[in-house]
Amino acid sequence: MIVTKKALPRRTFLRGMGVAMALPFLDAMVPALSAMRTAAAQPADRLLFTYIPMGANMAQWTPPGEGKLGELSPILQSLMPFRDQLTILTNLELAKAYGPTGADHAQANSTFLSCAAAKVTEGSDYYLATTADQIAAKRLGADTLLPSLELGTDLIAQVGHCDDGLACAYQNNLSWSSPTTPLPTEADPRAVFERMFGEGGTAAERTAEARKNRSILDSLTEDIARLQRDVDRADQIQVSQYFDTVREVERRIQKAEQQSADPAAQNPHSPSTTLPSSWDEHVKLMFDLQVLALQADITRVITFQLARETSSRTYPNIGVPDAHHPVSHHRNNPEQMAKLAKINTYHMSLYAYFLEKLRSTPDGDGSLLDHGIYMLGSGMGNPDIHDHVNLPALVAGSGGGRIKGGRHLRYAQRTPMANLHLTLLDKVGVKLERFGDSTGKIEELL
Repeated sequence: MIVTKKALPRRTFLRGMGVAMALPFLDAMVPALSAMRTAAAQPADRLLFTYIPMGANMAQWTPPGEGKLGELSPILQSLMPFRDQLTILTNLELAKAYGPTGADHAQANSTFLSCAAAKVTEGSDYYLATTADQIAAKRLGADTLLPSLELGTDLIAQVGHCDDGLACAYQNNLSWSSPTTPLPTEADPRAVFERMFGEGGTAAERTAEARKNRSILDSLTEDIARLQRDVDRADQIQVSQYFDTVREVERRIQKAEQQSADPAAQNPHSPSTTLPSSWDEHVKLMFDLQVLALQADITRVITFQLARETSSRTYPNIGVPDAHHPVSHHRNNPEQMAKLAKINTYHMSLYAYFLEKLRSTPDGDGSLLDHGIYMLGSGMGNPDIHDHVNLPALVAGSGGGRIKGGRHLRYAQRTPMANLHLTLLDKVGVKLERFGDSTGKIEELL
């Protein structure tokens, strides 16, 4: 790498042994001329979707009142620090999730970002629709290393039967680049890290090199020092913090790999992999990787399946040793409903961790939270009856000033979730007349 006093290209990489390290946005990347500087400093459009499985205890999820968002519900309490950049939407519906087979879990997952009915098949001739994230990626991904990232926390099969009458592809994949092309989720943090920062050789060779060396940054020492000398103090601080974060994430991945050698410490949901033994740590690591991907502009579109439909994960750390899926069939039993609310509350506390990371990561004249759009929701409302109405849904972030937060939008009539996706696509520059079964944009979100 050669650094001069001229403006650095936005797509500057530091390259070492099997490494291609993108840099965060720096002042040194902005031309000196004021008009050019204004144009170059415009924040990138970013759109992220996080999926929570099996709905929620909606009585404990839904905030009181409507309009200005004052008090939050018990489940959403951890999001209070972000209230002014938060919009809760109540009474959204996925009408296309009601299919002829009763495969409600597969349909909840598959319609969440497609708002389309899945073709009834258990074979490989599945057919859905291009999902909202991939429509966004066609525009936003042209200028990034990766057009999109599809992440999860479960290693799952992509073939076979998973729900009544529907192929596993519907239940296991949020993202579809075409009606016949599901994009599998990646749950292994090492694999994600290698996709983001690896270059040259096979994945196995890069992994072996990473395990042999203390850090991928070791081969970049001279370039990092040269960069630090040739940028101003503010950029020096930002670059230092960025590389510290990369090193810390890498250290945690290495720790998980070391634990995988100990059978007593293995992740019970994936004993043959190098996933972190703690699901809590796994989720936080995947969120941290997302923040790094956005900060370095590696991608601007991400989907994250926090857990899959019909998940059997247990949560003894929060006092719920029962599996999530059976708990979700609460039969209006107060004890079971309280357990479901605990799981929902825990999931939202992890999302609060993500939002705090976004808020504390500089991006131009603001933060990643200021400049991005982050949607979280589920394809199921009341999981006990497998309905697809009154879905848990929220939007965080300001979208560079294009999203007005601090509100609870409570609709009197069922409103297609497709309206929300159509609106979010519009905010990242994708102009469509319709998406799925949409009936219009959500103007109140603007």
